[in-house]
Amino acid sequence: MAHFVVVGGGQAGATLVAKLRSEGFDGDITLIGAEPVPPYQRPPLSKAYLLGEMELERLYLRPLDWYLDNNITLRLNTRVVDIDAAARKLTLSDGSEMSYDELALTTGSHPRTLPAAIGGTLDGVYTVRDLQDVDAMEPEFAEGRRVLIIGGGYIGLEAAAVASKKGLKVTLVEMADRILQRVAAKETSDYVREMHRAHGVDIREGVGLERLNGDTRVTSAGLTDGSTLDVDFVIVGVGIMPATALAEAAGVKVENGIVTDEQGRTTDPHIWAAGDCATLTFKGQVIRLESVGNAIDQADIVAQNMLGKGVAYVPKPWFWSDQYDCKLQIAGLNIGYDAVHVKAGADGAQSHWYYAGDQLIAVDAMNDPRNYMVGKRLIEMGKSPAPEVICDPDTDMKALLKG
Repeated sequence: MAHFVVVGGGQAGATLVAKLRSEGFDGDITLIGAEPVPPYQRPPLSKAYLLGEMELERLYLRPLDWYLDNNITLRLNTRVVDIDAAARKLTLSDGSEMSYDELALTTGSHPRTLPAAIGGTLDGVYTVRDLQDVDAMEPEFAEGRRVLIIGGGYIGLEAAAVASKKGLKVTLVEMADRILQRVAAKETSDYVREMHRAHGVDIREGVGLERLNGDTRVTSAGLTDGSTLDVDFVIVGVGIMPATALAEAAGVKVENGIVTDEQGRTTDPHIWAAGDCATLTFKGQVIRLESVGNAIDQADIVAQNMLGKGVAYVPKPWFWSDQYDCKLQIAGLNIGYDAVHVKAGADGAQSHWYYAGDQLIAVDAMNDPRNYMVGKRLIEMGKSPAPEVICDPDTDMKALLKG
């Protein structure tokens, strides 16, 4: 009987094993996860879970009984330390070995950390990636304490929103000229900045970290503008790196992620990859998509192709971020945009429409789910209404989807 092994207990891994069973695979399936708990949702970690609004069990993507009922072996608290691709054999952290017929790597990513030389290993310095990270930092979130957040991307901004809601004194520094500079237009940065400042967050742009100070625990931070901040703890949100060490050990090609073809197969015919760790081709460019949506969609396709379906993965990028009472929803990728058009909505809602020439390529929507859905469908359909039509308050947006 064939044995399919999936390494990585995140959203992609959980999706992949479920799809294998729903597609009728009746062989053995093993899902190997490094954490002691079954696969769980990660986005709520830095929001609802940290705020105490979501219990641990509600994070689980499926209850433990589901894996038993579907004859899926969970190897939790276990790491793969080596892959012998020629023999199709894994060596596990407990010293045991496991053979496979097909192997899928859904190993995700690692947060970038600060070097020890500038205080990155002091106590009180945290990253936000998994349950252990959030459980470790949760006691720090006491009213009146001072937190420094390094990095003005979505992770840093979401952490700032939670800290502000809990009554902490929040300073966020971003080395680039503006927050969200890598992923969003100036208009979106401006909207988000104003929202945070209205909640008392001290946002400092064009300012980086020089070093963190303290004997064993962080007590202050020196910034690149010469200023010094007294801090109680620090959250580092300066991006992630794909987890590719196992792929490299297996001898498959790695370039800013595990290189895959349109079906999700690596350069080894019996090894596949999906999620944050894997590359994909989008409109002729080889990229990685760091999102829950991509982890689900790509893993779904990989599962089918492990069963010989031969389906090409066509990404339909979408993302979201919850900050305070604002839901920011994003559809498409804004790579190569040359114009952004702003559409005002009701009660402070707003949407930003990205164009490359005459082509609509992405939309950011702030508390504007209807226009987000219209924009997402327009992009997927390849339709590009004129910007003046989009931004006209009298336009029937749903009517743009017809014809």
